[in-house]
Amino acid sequence: MVKLEAWRWVAVTCFGLTAYGFSQEKATPLTFEVATVRLTKPGELDGWIKALPGGAEYTAHNIPVKLMISLMYKVPMRQISGGPDWMETDKYDVEAKADKSYSLDDLHTMYRGLLAERFHLKVRKEIHEGPVYALTVDKGGVKMKPDLSEQSYAIPITYSGEGAVGNRVPMSYLSWWLGQQLQSESRPVVDETGLKENFDFTLSFTPPRLEGTDGGAAEKPSLFTAVKEQLGLKLEAQKGPVEYYVIEHIERPSAN
Repeated sequence: MVKLEAWRWVAVTCFGLTAYGFSQEKATPLTFEVATVRLTKPGELDGWIKALPGGAEYTAHNIPVKLMISLMYKVPMRQISGGPDWMETDKYDVEAKADKSYSLDDLHTMYRGLLAERFHLKVRKEIHEGPVYALTVDKGGVKMKPDLSEQSYAIPITYSGEGAVGNRVPMSYLSWWLGQQLQSESRPVVDETGLKENFDFTLSFTPPRLEGTDGGAAEKPSLFTAVKEQLGLKLEAQKGPVEYYVIEHIERPSAN
């Protein structure tokens, strides 16, 4: 789930192959059984987007389609170019139901299909070398607790009085989340940890936007220090491959 407060963001289709002398049925694309897409009623303040417990439903409320694209393609919005202004200004409610329970990755595949079907979204992926933060394991080793529990549909990182609390967090999500915290630096975080497990942790830090200001910010370490001391990871500024998505075509959603 992604929580929105006053616009502060606080997220393969398989083809059958036919060769000479051989035939194979085309794989059925993963799709929601039923889905509704509507403009959010005026005046709504909060927003969310999340899979529901059980793995058969996905819901969004008061969410712009550009943020949906960002979450489903796991890329910061600053790395999405093209498209009309309404991608950021129009907010939508989505209710989508599958025919049974699916993994979170499968639900995201279905949601990308929903964007293609209902918004007629066509995107082009480009990779260019640019400034990144490489996320690696620090020499002292990982300090997070491995979580071997079964698939969860709850948001992996939430907030409490202790700070950011991670539950069953894969490194791909942690990298995306860290990149969101570092939006002003325009450097995506690239996972180079080699870690395949999911982890639990608590991360207490001063948000980058508050560093150097009054108000008790000095009581907590910077994000870079916290990642090293509390998670056993490190962020290093480097050059590396950066994914960009170019909107080739998009339309306001078709009728339900």
